[in-house]
Amino acid sequence: MSLSKIAATIALAGALTIAAGLPVQATTLDNVRANDRLRCGINPGLPGFSHTDDTGRWSGFETAYCRALAAAVLGDPERVSFVTLTGKTRFPALASGEVDILSRNTTWTFSRDVDLGFTFVGINYYDGQGFLGRRDLGVESATELDGASICIQTGTTTELNLADFFRVNGITYEPVPLETNAEARAAYEAERCDVYTTDVSGLAATKSTFHDRDAHMIYPEIISKEPLGPLVRHGDDQWADIGRWVLNALITAEELGVTQANVEELAAAAGDHREINRMLGTEGSLGEMLGLDPQWAVRAIAAGGNYAEIFEGTLGAGSPLGLPRGLSALYRDGGILYSPPFR
Repeated sequence: MSLSKIAATIALAGALTIAAGLPVQATTLDNVRANDRLRCGINPGLPGFSHTDDTGRWSGFETAYCRALAAAVLGDPERVSFVTLTGKTRFPALASGEVDILSRNTTWTFSRDVDLGFTFVGINYYDGQGFLGRRDLGVESATELDGASICIQTGTTTELNLADFFRVNGITYEPVPLETNAEARAAYEAERCDVYTTDVSGLAATKSTFHDRDAHMIYPEIISKEPLGPLVRHGDDQWADIGRWVLNALITAEELGVTQANVEELAAAAGDHREINRMLGTEGSLGEMLGLDPQWAVRAIAAGGNYAEIFEGTLGAGSPLGLPRGLSALYRDGGILYSPPFR
């Protein structure tokens, strides 16, 4: 779906709200509490980010954030309804109120922020678009892909990035458009295309599912900036603040050594570290400012751990993907990830 069509859908949703005599500014927190359930939009299946295990339970980097948010707001990380959305359906679903928040490997861009009327609550993963191809193509670089057929997900930033890259390099390609990662993966495996392009994390996730992983390679070129993060609708600043500071709590917890194992002990009584005290509610009134109780961050961290614990278990060394932290490492460790202070 084009940006103009998505924008029209959002405008229509707003007009219907006004016509129905409802307040234009949504009170998402009230709705979530009334439903006793957080509706979180996620990818229908991307290993490491959002996928189901053998029992049918959703897990992954982005579902962990949804559970942390549910724990902060509702007191229970399991009070989440996961709504699977494709690249095309994710924005209309958020705009119409079908979901309360979108946590679905979505790139923060100008048009999505401004024209579509969404608020990105932060960046939880710094990514970039790349290419996955078979080694038997005899290609070592994406600049050698002149005339190649390329599987690509529709409704994503990858379409424009791909066109720009080939135009700049003076080469041509044949697009093979698919709607979901699963369809693109299947098409690539069936050799309907020579190469698959998406964010490098998604390529690593796809490659991890192959029987013969060594027969495929991710080319060295990174052709875009893809800052990924959760997003909410414009017009509800309180809900955006809650989503933002839950993410910040997970990041700050890593920085300050607050873990899933020690968070409740640290929250039992105020210690010497004032920022930890403020974040965990033993000092100050940050929870009240958000419209939450003092221990909202304690529950968010206890749900799945701090940022590092979540990353390592879903995307990093403790996962099949084995992705390095890269730019998503803390600033003190050579990355660019950090949270504003809790004060």
